[in-house]
Amino acid sequence: MPAVSKGDGMRGLAVFISDIRNCKSKEAEIKRINKELANIRSKFKGDKALDGYSKKKYVCKLLFIFLLGHDIDFGHMEAVNLLSSNRYTEKQIGYLFISVLVNSNSELIRLINNAIKNDLASRNPTFMGLALHCIANVGSREMAEAFAGEVPKILVAGDTMDSVKQSAALCLLRLYRTSPDLVPMGDWTSRVVHLLNDQHLGVVTAATSLITTLAQKNPEEFKTSVSLAVSRLSRIVTSASTDLQDYTYYFVPAPWLSVKLLRLLQCYPPPEDPAVRGRLTECLETILNKAQEPPKSKKVQHSNAKNAVLFEAISLIIHHDSEPNLLVRACNQLGQFLQHRETNLRYLALESMCTLASSEFSHEAVKTHIDTVINALKTERDVSVRQRAVDLLYAMCDRSNAQQIVAEMLSYLETADYSIREEIVLKVAILAEKYAVDYAWYVDTILNLIRIAGDYVSEEVWYRVIQIVINRDDVQGYAAKTVFEALQAPACHENLVKVGGYILGEFGNLIAGDPRSSPLVQFNLLHSKFHLCSVPTRALLLSTYIKFVNLFPEVKTTIQDVLRSDSQLKNADVELQQRAVEYLRLSTVASTDILATVLEEMPPFPERESSILAKLKKKKGPSTVTDLEDTKRERSVDVNGGPEPAPASTSAASTPSPSADLLGLGAAPAAPAGPPPSSGGGLLVDVFSDSASAVAPLAPGSEDNFARFVCKNNGVLFENQLLQIGLKSEFRQNLGRMFIFYGNKTSTQFLNFTPTLICPDDLQSRLNLQTKPVDPTVDGGAQVQQVVNIECVSDFTEAPVLNIQFRYGGTFQNVSVQLPITLNKFFQPTEMSSQDFFQRWKQLSNPQQEVQNIFKAKHPMDTEITKAKIIGFGSALLEEVDPNPANFVGAGIIHTKTTQIGCLLRLEPNLQAQMYRLTLRTSKETVSQRLCELLSQQF
Repeated sequence: MPAVSKGDGMRGLAVFISDIRNCKSKEAEIKRINKELANIRSKFKGDKALDGYSKKKYVCKLLFIFLLGHDIDFGHMEAVNLLSSNRYTEKQIGYLFISVLVNSNSELIRLINNAIKNDLASRNPTFMGLALHCIANVGSREMAEAFAGEVPKILVAGDTMDSVKQSAALCLLRLYRTSPDLVPMGDWTSRVVHLLNDQHLGVVTAATSLITTLAQKNPEEFKTSVSLAVSRLSRIVTSASTDLQDYTYYFVPAPWLSVKLLRLLQCYPPPEDPAVRGRLTECLETILNKAQEPPKSKKVQHSNAKNAVLFEAISLIIHHDSEPNLLVRACNQLGQFLQHRETNLRYLALESMCTLASSEFSHEAVKTHIDTVINALKTERDVSVRQRAVDLLYAMCDRSNAQQIVAEMLSYLETADYSIREEIVLKVAILAEKYAVDYAWYVDTILNLIRIAGDYVSEEVWYRVIQIVINRDDVQGYAAKTVFEALQAPACHENLVKVGGYILGEFGNLIAGDPRSSPLVQFNLLHSKFHLCSVPTRALLLSTYIKFVNLFPEVKTTIQDVLRSDSQLKNADVELQQRAVEYLRLSTVASTDILATVLEEMPPFPERESSILAKLKKKKGPSTVTDLEDTKRERSVDVNGGPEPAPASTSAASTPSPSADLLGLGAAPAAPAGPPPSSGGGLLVDVFSDSASAVAPLAPGSEDNFARFVCKNNGVLFENQLLQIGLKSEFRQNLGRMFIFYGNKTSTQFLNFTPTLICPDDLQSRLNLQTKPVDPTVDGGAQVQQVVNIECVSDFTEAPVLNIQFRYGGTFQNVSVQLPITLNKFFQPTEMSSQDFFQRWKQLSNPQQEVQNIFKAKHPMDTEITKAKIIGFGSALLEEVDPNPANFVGAGIIHTKTTQIGCLLRLEPNLQAQMYRLTLRTSKETVSQRLCELLSQQF
């Protein structure tokens, strides 16, 4: 900026500001301002032409008066006139006044635009900078219409000075954010990417901000920026603090640029070029290594800058979710921050670990910090940090630690802040249901939840516990006994009365044999709560009473007396009055058989998505495309390492409902959506009845993505510039359920959106797939979900193909990917002793039962990663079974509808030769071959 000469001091402005500050009252200030306004108005209207200095001074005074909160209705034209001055200080004040006071509807906007055009065309870098700043500050649609085509030309022009390039990049960013439809994409887009190689780091920083925003909407046009961003990032992270002196902040080289580059890379999947990918991995490893080095300064600015780069690098590692070593290292680094004295670092560490917990590779590493997180929940003073600790416990929960985590959450709930109690209640209810090994524990947990935080237990929670109790014969008697005991407390929450009334009305007969819980005792206990309850709960209790009439004829008279009382028959509430009249009449005139028919036990509920989970999603906000990777993913039992409990002894006849299985995996298949499969085309499910176009060949990279899902159940299956397909799946024995998320990454609707599952003829008889339809219109930035129910009839080798057809901007799009439904998904892990393992190993010694493969290692031979992959594959990892401790052995059972196939595996690594020998023995040759093929690809 040019130096201001002595004559530009504007003494009159300084005196005016001093007078305002010396005013003793508001009235005195207003009087002084009115006097000054009258003086300025007379000067502007006077016959004598004002010089540039006087105009500047008076415009400055008007600007100061406006900033004090007073309206200004004149002086705008004088400010516009200042724009034509050749003096920097006068032009600066003119632009400042316009940026603050002139709105986009002003009649002067055309004059202002002409002045800006003249300055942009002047090639004077100082004047160009002022003009660009004004465009960005106003940022109106009119400004975008006038200059959206001009600013990109200035940005990529070869003779533009660095300072002007910076201003042009940020100006264009502002225009794109306010009016994206007015910024034309053209030749400049390919040239702006090369600004990442500019020698001036200020230009690179501004350009990175612009490219990141543009790439989020148009990723395909800017994908060449990935290699350039990696190259620039590599140069920064490997440089010494003295190499970039002007951009080194407290010994951290260019921290803001590093953060921006890492954010740009998060707009794209991992680089496909091995060289670029390797260089990016080196950069991320270097950043993680630097985090372990002793600090070069004790000042907080140094640690803040260093940690900003570190956390952004961890975000990129999580986004890519493809490098197990980096994910585990990132988890360990965050674990160190959990006990840091800086509150902000503890908060960020907990937040990042929530996302890491959703990765198949780092979930086990996150679980090692459970004690630290529980301690933070108990001792942390900041409520926001405690809330993140709750989120992390929820994210890291699986079958192996569910009871511990639920117990800690319940303990914390008693003293939790009121603002987060409802969310904790929902999470406890979800975890208790999802990981209930013993449903008696589930009932105890929910009743305890109601006791501790009854006011925060929504209707969805107690509805759900009723559904589960009704759908599981094995827990009904225990639930009746438990709620009966809980209702004996002097003060019961109303939600407990609702649960107790419903369960005793259905299953009170299961505990009526005990004199302590005889029918009359049950009725008197419930009726003692009646007068304390709200109208809806009283209505429920009246329904319970009429159920008692059917279950316990001996209390019929007592209940009729209650129904006949004036407080019921003449109740002011019409609902209670109607129930009392109708129930009384029913109990009087109906025969025993009719009563038994009308008041029979509730049938099992049909299974559907948990209403509690739906409420939690709604509370957390609507899902977006990027939420797929960032939200809690439900891991299948194979991944979370615990053996699946055998279902309780419930006969199929007594519980025909699919909802005896909480996850819905035992559900009867949903009716196929759309027409039945055609015999000729091998089409299993066509979600819509429209005639489908030819199926596209598999998308590039589909086979690699397919292989990644052999040992994991959740993640992104496919992604291009328009569409993201994510999966979340769960399997139990021969049944499975897969949630497919289709995300529209653009701002334009997808029309005629038609996903279709295609199976080869041979696969149709071996694998039953049922789908539910999706909306044919997917809004811009929205995500839709499709559910696929899966049943393995017999062993198979091929995989179904998912074909997606839709129209985007009038263009027909056709994408096909392999759906990762593989035989190993139907594994049931089996624990065995060393003796049992080798005894069974010898039994499977026929040549056709064994398949062996010796192959070169394609990935680093890391013991922990190998263990995680074997567990993820589905078998149990048997420790201390093989005489050679370096070997890995596993056992499991493949479940199909027709048979069960035992499987033993042995993996022998040779670190020196960087090779593996994999041996699989099963009772069926085709199963051995397929499992060997699938597992060999993982190492």
